[in-house]
Amino acid sequence: MNYTFDKTFSIILLAVSILFIFQATQISDSAYGSTVGPKIFPLGLGIILGLLSLQLFYESWKNAVRERIIGGPTAPSKTSSTELKKFLIIFGSAIAYVFFLEKIGYVITTFLFLCISFQTMERAKLIYSIIIAAGFSIGVYYLFTSLLGGSLPSFPTF
Repeated sequence: MNYTFDKTFSIILLAVSILFIFQATQISDSAYGSTVGPKIFPLGLGIILGLLSLQLFYESWKNAVRERIIGGPTAPSKTSSTELKKFLIIFGSAIAYVFFLEKIGYVITTFLFLCISFQTMERAKLIYSIIIAAGFSIGVYYLFTSLLGGSLPSFPTF
């Protein structure tokens, strides 16, 4: 495992989370009469990203120190072309997710993004991927719009 990359990436993610949190606090209150407000999700995601980046930094640092003490592998590991290909597929689908979110709605976009991501990570069990992606996208949409009173991009109106 390349701990230097992990530590560097965790610092970048921490900076992104700080920027995300700052920008979320600049969002005005809801104009649609929503009880949740548009700040809640971005603020929560920024906090979660920050905490996860701190955990990644700590785990990478701890494992690097442990390998130095034990005398583990000295050569940094190389990222295989398969791992890079998987990363690029998921990264590209995340960019497409952002682009199509307003156009085709939250449920369909999230479903497609999750199906692509699940199948990229593990090719088997297509039915489980579809069931989990559908359940998650519909469940979060229902939870946020009905129970919390928020608003998400609806289904497309072709």
